[in-house]
Amino acid sequence: MKVLLDTNIVIYRETSNVLKTDIGILFRWLDKLGYTKCIHPITIEEIKRYKDAQTVNSMIIKLDSYHVMKTVAPMLSIVSGVSKQYDKNPNDFNDTKLLNELAAGRVDVLITEDRKVALKAARLNLADKVFTIDSFLEKVTSEHPDLINYKVLSVTKEYMGNINIDDPFFDSLKEDYRGFENWFNKKSDEIAYVCKMDDSVAAFLYLKIEGETENYSNISPPFTRKKRLKIGTFKVTMNGYKLGERFLKIIFDNALRFRVDEIYVTIFDKSIEQIRLINLLMDFGFTKHGTKDGTELVYTRDFQPAFDDINPKYTFPYIDTNKDIFITPIYPEYHTNLLPDSILRTESPSDYIENEPFRNAISKVFISRSIERNLNTGDIIVFYRTGGYHESVVTTIGIVESIVTNIKDPQHFIDLCRKRSVFSDKALLEYWHYKKSRPFIVNFLYAYSFPKRINMRRLIELGVIQNVHSAPRGFVRITYQNFIDIIREAQIDERIVIN
Repeated sequence: MKVLLDTNIVIYRETSNVLKTDIGILFRWLDKLGYTKCIHPITIEEIKRYKDAQTVNSMIIKLDSYHVMKTVAPMLSIVSGVSKQYDKNPNDFNDTKLLNELAAGRVDVLITEDRKVALKAARLNLADKVFTIDSFLEKVTSEHPDLINYKVLSVTKEYMGNINIDDPFFDSLKEDYRGFENWFNKKSDEIAYVCKMDDSVAAFLYLKIEGETENYSNISPPFTRKKRLKIGTFKVTMNGYKLGERFLKIIFDNALRFRVDEIYVTIFDKSIEQIRLINLLMDFGFTKHGTKDGTELVYTRDFQPAFDDINPKYTFPYIDTNKDIFITPIYPEYHTNLLPDSILRTESPSDYIENEPFRNAISKVFISRSIERNLNTGDIIVFYRTGGYHESVVTTIGIVESIVTNIKDPQHFIDLCRKRSVFSDKALLEYWHYKKSRPFIVNFLYAYSFPKRINMRRLIELGVIQNVHSAPRGFVRITYQNFIDIIREAQIDERIVIN
């Protein structure tokens, strides 16, 4: 397997201490799997134009550990056509040269953090061969589970004074922010969210509520007066476990709890890690506002109630009750695995301490053979944990992103579900062949867990379910009034509901 690496990934790897950077995880996997790490001649040219001569010399020496492609594939006409449509500058043209090697079959996979490359790859029907670091790690960890030799603990709240500031995880933050260690120590009695892997920090989040009188004189253009949630420190290693989405849900949950008007973060875009985090934030509605101190970027997310019909991620976790509303069953053995924040009091959190991508992700996969398949983007799903008259409960609200009914074959089904559903590849294959009627896929956003659970008995009293024999099988439509009765009984924060 020949893996072509984008220039920025090579530069990031070779100008950093690999033992102290998360990109080392990617390279360890490439070595474990015996993949050939290829670089294009254009990468050599780009490295030689790097500003620091000492860094250039150091990197040129290190290129012996890569396979530098000896020849360049002639530009294919189809690739040239895409180039004319998308390429605006020399960097764009160089990226297209990398894609051309993939299109010509000279390499098997391209790894890049450039989203424009992914867009062009989709036009060339090469999307399944172009990966970000995170999506590549998701792929290999699912295909080679026997090679994973570590366990990841779940996210916990911890006093910052109990977190080891000397962990290599914090090195990049110390480099980017002068005085970071002093700031960190002054916050010793404050709470942060942390996730550890092999006793080392894998993700860290510190949040701060700011009032309307906060001083923002170093931010340009100036902020207006609002109550804000500041993402004070947010870093996640690239490990294929969707920790970024897990922490992002924590951010939105806190924004909702404290009823803020806006969320913001200040962040540099110097490393792949930072660019990847910016891309994740933009996926969920953050936009570039300006700069702090003229150098650090400022991204904001309006948190006033609103709903985006085309992309619900932009207004997550808000829901629109003008959409269709469905209730659907989910079996107990899958419920808390897929919807971990909806854990029941009768369940033990210790059974769910290991991170799994499908647990951490906001965007999840639900598989169904329901007769009702007419779900659309933005529709509301109420998840109903089965268990009988007293034990069945509604626990969770989801928002439909899309549905997939045109599934070509078992492998296509597995590829679509992998890493965001609770099933292993083997279980997915068995599910595909279980009945003649083929399953379909609902991609949904895990929006809200009910503070109070309503069981079947109460649902019957409310008129959501008619009797014990009419419990939902597959997706069942419920009325707006049914939904309002449920959310009021469940004591949810009705601020998430857009009428």
